[in-house]
Parts: sequence; structure tokens; C-alpha cells
Amino acid sequence: VQLQASGGGWVQAGGSRRLSCTTSGRTFYDLGWFRQAPGKEREFVAAIKWSGVSKYYADSLKGRFTISRDNAKNTVYLQMNSLKPEDTAVYYCAAKSNSLGMILRSSYDYWGQGTQVTVSS
Repeated sequence: VQLQASGGGWVQAGGSRRLSCTTSGRTFYDLGWFRQAPGKEREFVAAIKWSGVSKYYADSLKGRFTISRDNAKNTVYLQMNSLKPEDTAVYYCAAKSNSLGMILRSSYDYWGQGTQVTVSS
């Protein structure tokens, strides 16, 4: 499985950005977004079951970030609103086909290359 993330860039605080991640191969993968800021560990952002019914968010991001997917396009999205400078990070999409926890980085088998999001104050 290959994942290609896009949509990163520079945005002012308070603005919005939508990230996309397109996957190759079959659609029956759970998909997640993680992020890594300079000097910090990669952390969970959001995840969505392959059916699209169940969604998971980091507690600190609920209400600002929304994950969705379009299986017909093999694409998962991350809509980010009310962005803050502390949201600055490289954002990674990931895929898994196992039943392990949705929010655990170690559960994911496949990773995209990451896309940089920079939020300026």
C-alpha cells in the first residue's frame, strides 16, 4: 500500500487547511493522521474506520479537526479549522488492516511521506 499526502503549506493562525491522503490498493483499511512537531514525538491526530462510520480524535483537537474519507476515491481528508501555531508539524497519514487500536502509532502498517503544515501567529 502506498499513501500520498498533500495539502500542507503555510496558513495564518485562525485559518483553515484541508489535508488529503490518497491510498493505492484496496479500500478496506483503517486510516489515520498523525503529526510530528520539531523535537517532539509523533502523536495521534485522528483516525477513521474503513467503513467511515467510526471516527476517533485526539482530545485536544476535538471540535477543530474533522476526518472523513471517500472510498470511491481512495482518499482520506483532514479538515483543520481555527489553526494555532502549536499545530505546526509534519502531518502523516497511515493505514492499517488489523484490529489493533485506532489511536496507537504502532498499530499502523503503512505510512505516507508527510506534509508540512506551518501556522504563523
